[in-house]
Amino acid sequence: MVMDFGYYIIMGAVALISGMVSNSLKRKFKKYSNIHLRNGMSGAEIAEKMLADHGISDVKVISTPGQLTDHYNPQNKTVNLSEVVYHHRNAAAAAVAAHEVGHAVQHARAYKWLKMRSNLVPMVGVASKFSNILIMAGLVLGLASNLGYWALSIGVAFFAVSTLFSFVTLPVEYDASNRALAWLKNKNMVTREELAGAQDALKAAAKTYLVSALGSLAMLLYWVMKLMAANRDD
Repeated sequence: MVMDFGYYIIMGAVALISGMVSNSLKRKFKKYSNIHLRNGMSGAEIAEKMLADHGISDVKVISTPGQLTDHYNPQNKTVNLSEVVYHHRNAAAAAVAAHEVGHAVQHARAYKWLKMRSNLVPMVGVASKFSNILIMAGLVLGLASNLGYWALSIGVAFFAVSTLFSFVTLPVEYDASNRALAWLKNKNMVTREELAGAQDALKAAAKTYLVSALGSLAMLLYWVMKLMAANRDD
């Protein structure tokens, strides 16, 4: 069995939409990087103050190379900010820095969706490594054979774990953004214009996770339908 036209339509659509969303995020980040904060604080200072305001003293804020490489590491409790976020003093930097601290707050408060995502990480590591290999092996061997059918079945099961992870990630990311925006507003850290820019930037970032999750779901449904069709043919 070979991949049909539907596979290429899904892959093409996902790649196109992902590219559009990614380019939109980069444009918005560049746009809001030109809105300089009146309080004059850098992304690193924003992050450190938000941590302090939430009573979190065991998390460090560090600079990491690259662009849009910002993340929170729950294992060593570090808020990793890209250089343009760590050092710069604009609405985009404030939004990203506060968002990553939002994850640190989730960790400190034992946010259930973050705990669930963390528990899935080991399984996702295995699933992402072997799912495509098993799926391709199943296609090469052919679903008419038991070995090919079971290889594809296990590969699809692994792919389902990755898809689940992408959907569990959604509430984690949206909640971190909500925590960030609420703190920026309630603590009067930004002006109305700066807050609007931060909100727009975080919405654009959230769309990348949504597109990734929906794309993964579309591919999962495609492979499930292939398995169902193989069962009917038996």
